[in-house]
Amino acid sequence: MITYPYIPNSAPQTKADMLRELGFESIEALFSAIPPELRLHRPLDLPAPLLSEFALRRHVESLLAKNTPASQALNFLGAGCYQHFVPAACDEINGRNEFLTAYSGKAYEEHGRWQALFEYSSLMAELLNMDVVSLPTYDGLQAAASAMRMAASITGRREIIVATSIQPDKFTKAREYNRHLALKPLDFEPATGKLNLSRLEELLSPQTAAVYFDNPNFFGIIETDGAMVAEMAHKAGALLIVGADPISLGVLKPPADYGADITCGDIQSLGIHMQFGGGHAGYIATHDDRRFIMEIPIRVVGFVPTRVEGEYGFGEVASERTSFSKREKGKEWVATTANLWAITAAVYLAVMGPQGMTEIGQGILQRGRYAMQRLAQVPGISAPHSAAGHFREFLVDFSGSGKTVSQVNHALLERGIFGGYDLGGKFPQFANHALYCVTEIHARADIDLLAQSLTEVLS
Repeated sequence: MITYPYIPNSAPQTKADMLRELGFESIEALFSAIPPELRLHRPLDLPAPLLSEFALRRHVESLLAKNTPASQALNFLGAGCYQHFVPAACDEINGRNEFLTAYSGKAYEEHGRWQALFEYSSLMAELLNMDVVSLPTYDGLQAAASAMRMAASITGRREIIVATSIQPDKFTKAREYNRHLALKPLDFEPATGKLNLSRLEELLSPQTAAVYFDNPNFFGIIETDGAMVAEMAHKAGALLIVGADPISLGVLKPPADYGADITCGDIQSLGIHMQFGGGHAGYIATHDDRRFIMEIPIRVVGFVPTRVEGEYGFGEVASERTSFSKREKGKEWVATTANLWAITAAVYLAVMGPQGMTEIGQGILQRGRYAMQRLAQVPGISAPHSAAGHFREFLVDFSGSGKTVSQVNHALLERGIFGGYDLGGKFPQFANHALYCVTEIHARADIDLLAQSLTEVLS
């Protein structure tokens, strides 16, 4: 029998002592209560164990070496996870012990965490022009799905009209999470990439709880008819939910300004690194309306009076809606979430300030427009929807190039460039189209290099 250094109580003598204490002679006797049909009657198909920390580290590093991180390539991939610049202060603050190791900010380990979370909510509320911002959900997909559920509870209706111009995974998440609701897809205009308002009018009914769309949408197109959508939804007695990336709000109107009742999204762009699927956290924001606040499915932080007159503290508010108060009757089970990312986002917003958010948004708009115009000059490709305003992402059509997106991306990768996201699998109408992403990290020379590389690949 082998003693595994990373598995507790794996030493043979320790196992024997435990079995003797339990009154069993063997592991087989201990497991005899499990029905045979539920047991695997063969050893697990596992590789040989690595019995030293050095061997384990070398093995893991060899696996990681098979990846090419964005830091070692010129990256034009986005589609839901974005490479933005992360100020050093973000990593410095979120690595501090009082934030990194604190579980959920309880009194026995409180070192300013609740105040930091309150500052996050306040900064986000100012950016969103909303009154109440929740602590993070697991990601932006979860925030959107939860916002739809909130709308159904508030209105007592069971139909959600969802734009198909959102991230496909977001639509899937919303559908699976809200199986008790009917999600009605709202198509977009192929020529413009924007919402089909005529179709929206047909879909609205007395059963519509909410209309949901992202702005910018998945294709990076800025929806300019938000106020009209809000008017149509409200006229039908429905709510408007808008998904917005906060990094765009230095240059774009916050959804609340054109009629959104609930705003949600992901804060990954606010000082959080891309992390192999991690590094995401969602937000939900509403106006100061008790009907909405009491349906928020995650913690809300505020400042409250203490026993000392004139003194205030920071802590959880409206907790009577959660599982801590109502157990299984809570609005949603409140568990450990991505609160560390809330503190990171607060640091980012504080460092940037209003002027910084405006400048970064303008920089992304300018780089994206330049990239779209530059790539449209490459023989064999075009940039659809170029008449629309875009933020961070845009479509590139390779239909006239004689090559597939996959072939182009493989050729670019050989040149140290990550090409665009292939849309053909999720959007059949955009077969052989790719979604390219440009952020503040891209210099003009980077975009010129991409255009030159595409010219060489397609020649």
